[in-house]
Amino acid sequence: MVHETQNGQLLIQTISVTPDQRYAVISSSPGAGGNALSIIDLKSPDWNLRPIVSNYTHNWVVIGNSGTRFFLATDEGAELGKVVTTDLSAPELEFSDLIKEQENRTLIDVVLLGGHLLITYLTDAKSETARHNLDGTSDGAIELPGIGLVSGFRGCPNDDEAFFLFTGYNAPTTIYRYEIAQRDLSVWAKPEVPIDLDRITVEQHFYNSKDGTRIPMLVVRRADVQPPAPTILYGYGGFGISMVPYYSPAILAWVEAGGIYAIANLRGGGEYGKAWHNTGRLKNKQNVFDDFICAAEYLRRESISATNGLAIQGESNGGLLVGAVLNQRPDLFSVALAGVGVMDMIRFGRFTNGQFWIGEYGDPEDETDFHNVLSYSPYHTIRPGRCYPAVLVTTADTDDRAVPAHSFKYLAALQAADSGDKPIILRVDTRVGHGAGKPVAKQIDEVADQWAFAAHWVGLVTPTDHDSAHEPQRIKQ
Repeated sequence: MVHETQNGQLLIQTISVTPDQRYAVISSSPGAGGNALSIIDLKSPDWNLRPIVSNYTHNWVVIGNSGTRFFLATDEGAELGKVVTTDLSAPELEFSDLIKEQENRTLIDVVLLGGHLLITYLTDAKSETARHNLDGTSDGAIELPGIGLVSGFRGCPNDDEAFFLFTGYNAPTTIYRYEIAQRDLSVWAKPEVPIDLDRITVEQHFYNSKDGTRIPMLVVRRADVQPPAPTILYGYGGFGISMVPYYSPAILAWVEAGGIYAIANLRGGGEYGKAWHNTGRLKNKQNVFDDFICAAEYLRRESISATNGLAIQGESNGGLLVGAVLNQRPDLFSVALAGVGVMDMIRFGRFTNGQFWIGEYGDPEDETDFHNVLSYSPYHTIRPGRCYPAVLVTTADTDDRAVPAHSFKYLAALQAADSGDKPIILRVDTRVGHGAGKPVAKQIDEVADQWAFAAHWVGLVTPTDHDSAHEPQRIKQ
């Protein structure tokens, strides 16, 4: 519900009722920055609205209550999140820290179930869980089935069971049942998939970026494929969006063919909260490119990627990433897959909803921001005479997010400047947009084209009927 205040400010209002049916909780937000909270005691005859948080500077979520005692999650004074408590029976409300902010652990979800607080954290870009008693003391953790992502616990507050979703690069989305008192975890429902997931290995690595910042990276491979092997490195690094594990048939198609797939958790994302995002946006955007370049150097230095077998991939803001690092270090990669990218950083704000990205990239109309975005703009940093790797740029004719003109201009300029002998080509899809809602058939066609292009230029082919079913083959270049 949208509500207009006396001073004309528009607020988005949401209302919920506590499980004991006694209190109504109203959250009010201007849409960005944070939210206020108010509570109504439904047992009170006058239903007076009691303000709990009156400003919009931080995020507040009511976890639950035990009588008049309320548990809340907030990022006020705790960028990565903390749990606080307050008692409505007190004449003056005060918040007391119950579970303090955890170093390098971003609080994602908290629920009150079975007389415990069950907490989900994002730790080094993967889910971890914790149990706490209602007095805040630690009560251990829930051992998850592997490296992956938990989607919040659900259940009735007084029941002894909870359910949650778990997914990962080697785990299709599965529903788990957790018996809280017995600490017993079991599969409730799991899809059938046409792949032997026991053959898929997910490993976490850490490397240092140019300025010494420690960056996590997940590496997916077949257990019987020993590095070095042809590798695709994926990155995004923007808008506070975290790159978290999820089940992807497209990634597994590459891995099943004998390749390695790596995902770097670059700055600009939200893996470690607002600070991680801020150190990769505006004037700090070069940090994202440095993080990605250092990821590629790590893969080669540690002999995970084959020396001449490293491809890079990214879409949207990730397409910008691929274009920028390709121009900065064309010697480092064999293949670049740039999808629906933002390639003209001087004019991005003039197309469709590009104005909404100024908070991330800066305003090219401002002189300081202009020089910053010009320093890495893919379209403007192409240099004649360089030998670029094989490049496949993908876009769509009705993309109203990163309009196809970005890809057209970048590809044409790259073709005109390149002096190498590898292909630089454009793939334009029709009757689709930026990606959301794309029909499955078109998704398969696009991935097949990308993987075939990358496989050829990094030297990967799938086994033939006469080859071992478990040995990736290499093309001699």
